[in-house]
Amino acid sequence: MDVCVVGLGKLGLPLAVQFALKGHRVTGADIAPGVVDSVNRGVPPFPREAGLDQALKRVVAEGLLRATTDTTAAVARAEAVVVVVPLVTAADGSPDFALLDAATDAVAAGLRRGTLVSYETTLPVGTTRERWAPRLSARSGLAAGTDFALVFSPERVRTGRVFADLRRYPKLIGGLDASSTRRGAEFYRAVLDFDPRPDLPRPNGVWELASVEAAEFSKLAETTYRDVNIALANQFARYADEVGVDFAEIADACNSQPYSHLHRPGIAVGGHCIPVYPRLYLWNDPGATVVRAAREANLAVPGYAVGVLAGAVPGGIAGQGVLVLGASYRGGVKETAYSGVFPLVEAVRSAGARPYVSDPLYEAEELAALGLPPYGGEPVVAAVLQADHPEYRDLAPVDLPGVRVLLDGRRCTDPKRWAGAEVRRMVLGGE
Repeated sequence: MDVCVVGLGKLGLPLAVQFALKGHRVTGADIAPGVVDSVNRGVPPFPREAGLDQALKRVVAEGLLRATTDTTAAVARAEAVVVVVPLVTAADGSPDFALLDAATDAVAAGLRRGTLVSYETTLPVGTTRERWAPRLSARSGLAAGTDFALVFSPERVRTGRVFADLRRYPKLIGGLDASSTRRGAEFYRAVLDFDPRPDLPRPNGVWELASVEAAEFSKLAETTYRDVNIALANQFARYADEVGVDFAEIADACNSQPYSHLHRPGIAVGGHCIPVYPRLYLWNDPGATVVRAAREANLAVPGYAVGVLAGAVPGGIAGQGVLVLGASYRGGVKETAYSGVFPLVEAVRSAGARPYVSDPLYEAEELAALGLPPYGGEPVVAAVLQADHPEYRDLAPVDLPGVRVLLDGRRCTDPKRWAGAEVRRMVLGGE
């Protein structure tokens, strides 16, 4: 097939490469000329995606993948179009459709009769039917569901392991109508590989849901569940601090039977997904008090953590330097979307201390460009670990000269390295 992937970001590019690895002719469209140039040279525009370097070089060299800034022309040649353009939320939590609207208009301008259009960007329930179908039809002159097939199929992968996740998890799909669903299912069976999963209630592969709304809802539900579960763990951790017990021990005990699946507490919830998609759900269902309370609970953790740190440092942290370890929103990924580093830096400042940030993936100039004060060896009295980078697993007191207290917000460091040390190691929800 001739396939067009619109949006060559950290999810769209690996998806385009996957399709090309299956022997399909793929055109990747992106509005950033630098991204397009990098892809056409066979060089990933972002680091640390497992397997992407070699796979991209291969499919570009074989002529199976090319990139362009002309989305409309790429769509005009395609039998299937997959849209993976980001959807962000405004300050009030409402979705900002500007980027997706522009991408949809470009798709519509090149849309041909018989084409499949699949949106993989996470959307509020009802968006595909109520926004994309009429917009595509109005600008192309074609009827959605009759002249072209329209489906929603949420991405369910994690940056850094996209190829493995594409094989591991069932591909969910819901169409505007039954014909669209069948067409979408045929497409994804032709472009993806699936590992057998005998432990699943249904076989791995393409799962056809009853409607496009069901597919949209499934993505919001699975991600919002994680936010709520993390918030519950964070609430339990705060109480564990209060009564002097280790919540990790409690969670292990509870999870020893199959009806409990307590997550681990963490200093922040970051990334493009978990902090954002509950807000999209709340836009659909503003009366969801549990979801709203969970989001607020997770947003409060960085401030709580700095308060714990300040109380543990003799004399407090006011007027002192405090080092935040990790700018990324999670370990091993060079990405700061909704990272906990930003509220942590602000909380440190609010406590009257001087924040500094270091990260093994970022140069000082890059941190400064993000508005983060880079660490240059200034004296610091405390440190807080924000991202669980592999490099921090062997962190020891000798690596933090002058530090009196380390708050490990990810339970990433080895407690044995800190036993008996003059530097006190703390975690959220226990010692």
